[in-house]
Amino acid sequence: MIVYNTTFHIDQPAVTECLDFLKKIYIPRAVASGFLQNACLRRVLHTNPEEEGANYSVQFHVKNIDTLNYWMEQEGRELHSQLVKRFGRSVNGFSTLLEEIDWEK
Repeated sequence: MIVYNTTFHIDQPAVTECLDFLKKIYIPRAVASGFLQNACLRRVLHTNPEEEGANYSVQFHVKNIDTLNYWMEQEGRELHSQLVKRFGRSVNGFSTLLEEIDWEK
């Protein structure tokens, strides 16, 4: 199982609207595809109190990298385009892939 994580930095004026977009459009559409599961939305806590804006992590479980690549080609790029079109440079993000490891074995 792979965890697909995207961390977004959102400029302060866009935080409320962007979170609404993530909750009502981005995450539900990603999960509706059936390829991404167990969605999580988390706020990344600031270690630098002077940093402006807010950081959020969106995570999904996905079967494997091939499945993720298929989703990206079929639906993910369109969702990303909608995000960029709506928020422009007010939102920046980067994605990472995490592999779950059973730490009890």
